[in-house]
Amino acid sequence: MPWNTRDTMSLKEEFVALARQPGSNKRELCRRFGISPQTGYKWLKRHEVQGQQGLQEMSRRPLTNPKLTQSALEAEVIKLRQEQPKWGGRKISSHLKGRIAPSTVTNVLHRHGLILPPEKGLPSNRRFEHEAPNDLWQMDFKGHFPTQQGQCHPLTLLDDHSRFNLAIQACANERGITVQEKMIEVFQRYGLPARINVDNGPPWGSPRNPGEITELSIWLIRLGIRISFSRPHHPQTNGKIERFHRTLKAEVLNGRHFRSLVEAQTAFDQWREIYNHQRPHEALNYQVPMDRYRVSPWFFPQQLSPFEYGPDDVLAKVYHSRFRFRKRYFSIAKGLAGHIIAIRPHDNSDVLFNVYFCHHLLRTIDLNEPDYGP
Repeated sequence: MPWNTRDTMSLKEEFVALARQPGSNKRELCRRFGISPQTGYKWLKRHEVQGQQGLQEMSRRPLTNPKLTQSALEAEVIKLRQEQPKWGGRKISSHLKGRIAPSTVTNVLHRHGLILPPEKGLPSNRRFEHEAPNDLWQMDFKGHFPTQQGQCHPLTLLDDHSRFNLAIQACANERGITVQEKMIEVFQRYGLPARINVDNGPPWGSPRNPGEITELSIWLIRLGIRISFSRPHHPQTNGKIERFHRTLKAEVLNGRHFRSLVEAQTAFDQWREIYNHQRPHEALNYQVPMDRYRVSPWFFPQQLSPFEYGPDDVLAKVYHSRFRFRKRYFSIAKGLAGHIIAIRPHDNSDVLFNVYFCHHLLRTIDLNEPDYGP
């Protein structure tokens, strides 16, 4: 995968962070990041000797310095708050490795008039968390906003377990082909998840028929990924990415205007590095997402192999938006036209049958209630 010059440094840092995690397959990571093993090991060696300084030309403020005086530490708190105005006492304290207590940070912020009024209506209770990275990804668009060159539709992908942001892509539209192109880049770098949860809107769902799959969903299912849909009118079922969107809006989008998609993407890339590598998360016990993320063991295939159904399955071909079974006709997602589906008895019933596409349950049909007449 080619590297863009605008994000080379952040990708170097991400490669090193993933490669230094226990049990990482460094040569496979080199392949996914599009670099030679020699380059990858060179970066790791430089990082081991020089830290982040070994990966970049420009200097960075050190995270720790035991010789700092109290006044210098206070200045560091003020500077960090000015850079990240949404961070509170506990986040700043955690980012500074506990060298200053959260209560002291809060006192410093109060003295310098840097405490903002609390935002209302933002729930802070913890949500259910999947056991391991890549068990579940959440995907959605963060609305859209205008630039001088047209609308920007930010596409976001978030790992449920670690809150690691896999992508923030500045898209010109919300078409399925656009999303597929962006997801291929993510899959090539991080591998495949076990499941992706989305809402019922296009391009992955149908607002009129919740749970109906589209051509994009079909492609994901063919990759072996399970697709689940949020309950209609219940965005909290995709709660982590909804919370992520609020943070993105507060820390990147509010009060800013972008001339182009390229300028918006640059802002997204810069903030994504902070979010994944520097921003402590209360729900993660003040770890950063990179501390808990691991790349997926499931590779993105270059070609899709034909799916093989079971020997007892009754197979049917979809025509337009219907299929025929036992001389009766039933409706099905129109995106499945031309595909083969499987029909299996539901709980050993003689009249109820489950309809599958690959591993994905599409619907249950009743022979006594066909969707179309003879």
